[in-house]
Amino acid sequence: MSSFSLKFVGRHVALCIFSAFFLISCDSGGVDYNFPERQGRKVVHNPSGERQTIFGPGGLNIFGNSKSNSNSGDQSNGIGINSFLWRATLDTLSFMPLTSADPFGGVIITDWYSMPENPNDRFKMTIYILDRRLRADGIKVAVFKQTKDSAQGWLNAKVTGDTAVQLENAILTRARQIRLDTLEE
Repeated sequence: MSSFSLKFVGRHVALCIFSAFFLISCDSGGVDYNFPERQGRKVVHNPSGERQTIFGPGGLNIFGNSKSNSNSGDQSNGIGINSFLWRATLDTLSFMPLTSADPFGGVIITDWYSMPENPNDRFKMTIYILDRRLRADGIKVAVFKQTKDSAQGWLNAKVTGDTAVQLENAILTRARQIRLDTLEE
C-alpha cells in the first residue's frame, strides 16, 4: 500500500473513533424537556413517576414478574397482535418454508415455494397481523408469484385477484376454530 492510502485509511479510522466518543458523550443527563401544549393536543403529565414508553406504562416486559405488571393488574404481554391469528397463520402456511416470523411486529414472510404439481410457478407471501382483536380487517396477505422462463429464469407474474382474500379467509376460519377450541377447554 502506498503512504497516501495508509494516511487516508488512518484518518478515516481516527474520524470514526472520534465520532463514536462524541456520540457516546451526548447523553441527555436525565433532562426533562417540557414542550408547550399544541393546539388540539393533550399534554399528559405523569405524577406517579412511572416510566412511560410507546409500549404503555412500565414499558415492554418480555420476561414477566415486573413490579408494574404485578401492581397494575394488567396481564398484557406487550405483543400487539392477536395470538389466534398468529397461530392460524402459521398453521395455514405450514407447508411453506418461512424466511421470517416476528411475533412482536406481527409479520410473517415465507420463502419461495413451488407446488409439486406445477414446478414452473412459485409463490411467496407476506402476512401482516394488524390488530389484537380477532377481526376480518386484522390480517393482510400479500402474495407474489413468479413463472419460470427457460431463457431468463424466474419472471414476475400476476397473481389472481382473489388469491390473497382466499388466504385471509382461510386464516380467519382457522383462527376462529382455534379460539373455539380454547374456549371449550
